[in-house]
Amino acid sequence: MALDVLHAVLDPQLLLFIFVGVGAGIFIGCLPGLTSTMGVALVLPLTFGMDADVGIMLLLGVYFGAVYGGSISAILLRTPGTPAAAATVLDGYEFSKRGEAGRALGLSTISSFTGGIVSCLVLMLISPQLAKLALHFSSPEFFMLAVFGLTVIASVSGKSLAKGLICGAFGFFLSCIGIDSMTGFLRFTFGQIHLYSGVSYIPVMIGLFAMSQAFQGIEEIKTKTKVDSNIKHVIPPKSDWKLIGKLAPIFGLVGTFIGIIPGAGTDIAAFVSYGQVKNMSKHPEKFGTGIPEGIIAPEAGNNGVTGGALIPMLTLGVPGDSVAAIMIGALTIQGLQPGPMLFKENAVLVYTIFAGAFIANCCMALLGLSCIRVFIKVLSVPKQILVPVIMVLCVVGSYAMSNSVFDIWIMLIFGILGYFLQKLEASASPIILGLILGPMAETHFKRALLMAGGSYSTFVSSGICIGFAVLICISLSIPIIQRRSREKSEKWKAG
Repeated sequence: MALDVLHAVLDPQLLLFIFVGVGAGIFIGCLPGLTSTMGVALVLPLTFGMDADVGIMLLLGVYFGAVYGGSISAILLRTPGTPAAAATVLDGYEFSKRGEAGRALGLSTISSFTGGIVSCLVLMLISPQLAKLALHFSSPEFFMLAVFGLTVIASVSGKSLAKGLICGAFGFFLSCIGIDSMTGFLRFTFGQIHLYSGVSYIPVMIGLFAMSQAFQGIEEIKTKTKVDSNIKHVIPPKSDWKLIGKLAPIFGLVGTFIGIIPGAGTDIAAFVSYGQVKNMSKHPEKFGTGIPEGIIAPEAGNNGVTGGALIPMLTLGVPGDSVAAIMIGALTIQGLQPGPMLFKENAVLVYTIFAGAFIANCCMALLGLSCIRVFIKVLSVPKQILVPVIMVLCVVGSYAMSNSVFDIWIMLIFGILGYFLQKLEASASPIILGLILGPMAETHFKRALLMAGGSYSTFVSSGICIGFAVLICISLSIPIIQRRSREKSEKWKAG
């Protein structure tokens, strides 16, 4: 198998698409308002005719590149290109004000690379072991796993849990449209033949995450961005290398384990890392004034999430966030089902992904250190050009899946819905989670009851089921506790 993996990884086509994916990801991450999720959703239709390993690595390259790319605009413009870079703004922009933008960008690049490599190592060590455990799952365990995945809605709901639950329920309803997998009855098709096979989540994702951003960009189409492209000394000095070697591996691990938790994302990892490094510091009062630790920790943390987020996706088939949901869609299009059987039946592909993730992080560091001036110029791309291009890609991508104009209408409808969800400050991620996990929960619920003769005790009949029940309670309670503590702190400050 090792020779097969080596042969696959050294394929010139695979290496080229990793390189292109990382470059495109950095391009997307640089531009404020465009997210890694949007980038991956836009690129997904391009992978339809590709080999599975090449297509997945193109998407991973975009993901890794976009998470890192957000720090460029955060440092230069005080505007995070992606939510992952929100914590980097605090100290990164202070470097630019002092004329040390090059040093800050170098710190960000090396720290991102280190955090990403650490996450890849953990991915390789943990995933196979977790997949072996998951091979013991039957329908009750898979149902509890799906319910646990659905509880992530509480964590990705944004400011309002109620809005998130409504969106999640809507996504679950969408998953019920089409032919019932157990009985063969038609459900909620309203006589529309295009709905017999259900709602395709590819145009839904493109609409919610990409077209909605294009609609948002129309509002800001006349705004212009000025950025200083005179960047010097991107390679960090020797004193910074010592700090990177000391802190980046630690917070890369922190980010990786945050990424493993479904619902926790790059922005959470960045702020947790920033808070922890501040608590560890002998001079916490210097944070926010432009010190290296304020860039190293959040950038290592948010890039650590990239590898961690792949662990539940590959081993359990549960999307921990919206990017992982798109990855599941990409694997499904290739006829592959994420989960423990993927390791058993497609081991070469899995280990090719592991090796490709290392290469993608190396490409990110190479491009970040050598082509930083090119990516800085990306910040000046007029929105009059960018927005129409995104719209065209959305239409082409939606049509390419099944050559259906109906899918374009689906994409446009969900693009409008996503736009209004942004206005309502509601997260679109619960819709995707409900749409993807709904069939898994429904099918295994019915199968489990058939196996147990209608007894609901089957859902607490094994240690794994009980373990998931505990995790479900924890997953539901943490966001509520966090909201209450935040409300108390706000009242305390106001009082």
